[in-house]
Amino acid sequence: MTSSTPRIAVIGAGPAGLMCARVLQGHGVGVTVYDADAAVDARDPGGTLDMHADSGRIALEDAGLLDAFAALARPEGQAKSRRDHHGTVLAQFTPAPGDEAAPEIDRGQLRRLLADHLRPGTVRWGRRLVRVSPVGDGAHRLEFADGTTAEADLVVGADGAWSKVRPLVTDAVPHHLGVCFLDARFDDVDTRHPGVAEIVGDGHMFANDNDGRAVIVQRNSDGVVRGYIAFRAPLDWHEQAGVDLTDRHAVRAFLAAEYAHWADPLRALVTGNDSDYVPRAFHALPAPLTWQHVPGVTLLGDAAHLMAPFGGHGANLALLDGAELAHAVAEEPTLDKAVARYEPHMFARSGNLAADANQALTRFFATTTPDAPHLPPDHAEEHRRYVARAAEYRARRAETAHTEG
Repeated sequence: MTSSTPRIAVIGAGPAGLMCARVLQGHGVGVTVYDADAAVDARDPGGTLDMHADSGRIALEDAGLLDAFAALARPEGQAKSRRDHHGTVLAQFTPAPGDEAAPEIDRGQLRRLLADHLRPGTVRWGRRLVRVSPVGDGAHRLEFADGTTAEADLVVGADGAWSKVRPLVTDAVPHHLGVCFLDARFDDVDTRHPGVAEIVGDGHMFANDNDGRAVIVQRNSDGVVRGYIAFRAPLDWHEQAGVDLTDRHAVRAFLAAEYAHWADPLRALVTGNDSDYVPRAFHALPAPLTWQHVPGVTLLGDAAHLMAPFGGHGANLALLDGAELAHAVAEEPTLDKAVARYEPHMFARSGNLAADANQALTRFFATTTPDAPHLPPDHAEEHRRYVARAAEYRARRAETAHTEG
């Protein structure tokens, strides 16, 4: 940037916000990240992520973190299988040797990796944003729950589904997609739960009954498997069913009845967990979502394009959002020009992927007849597309840099 040192505030220390800060610092641009969590590992971050060659991996490369990522990543975790509720294998994918189109990493590992590669003091932990207000000339005042305040020339909303920054640019709010799930875990799985280990393999296993119920299990690091018991239901399903979500036995009894028609090995994934059940729900923003540029504000990741997790695009897009915004801030003469460069590319990249992911979730949990055609994704072709799009992205960027140079 050619202007005086800008005050850049990133709200949210998730993958998008941390990536943005890392790449900004790589360009020598100052930034402060604010997050409500007390520390990087203050809460359970969830399961595992696949880092796509055409998005998340490009951002990690831009951040100079590919080697650090490779030390933690699990290429074997790209394996996937699909079963019906009787346990019949419908489709399988095993990555070929050298296939690193979408290796897995635990969410918590990725967050710590990014946080550990920022300058000390970059992230202000324990700062929950409660209000952001314009004060003129594109600047904004930030007010936090602990009573502290700050001002910024650019506020970057990387604060997730329920973003406090988003209302500055759009009235769009997340809507429930009609599917809820319970997150459960199995520890020391290869020793204590060999049946679960066999079903999940090295990567993911998806199963559904064509009547709104599914089980998704994912191999994580350190002998952990996360299980997601997912079903079509309203947000208040537990109140309607009279189930206390803090009572593991009550939840287990409810699920045992709901999944009674499933085969025993798959029902073990529903009721044999070591942890309590953590309730979660699928929400999404309208897609495609765009807005008119507002001086001094922009959004990254879920704050900008919250979508269903099908396809694994959310975190990958979030990382690329963060890297691209940081490049634009460093390379454009003003913050306004930087945001005006970043947002159209972000809209174009995320809009159709979000719409497709939301539709895929709806189809997966739809009630269908037993003879309905089974069309699982072709993961080998999907991986080829990731690699091809990564090459195309790098070629476009190189051409742009050559033209501008």
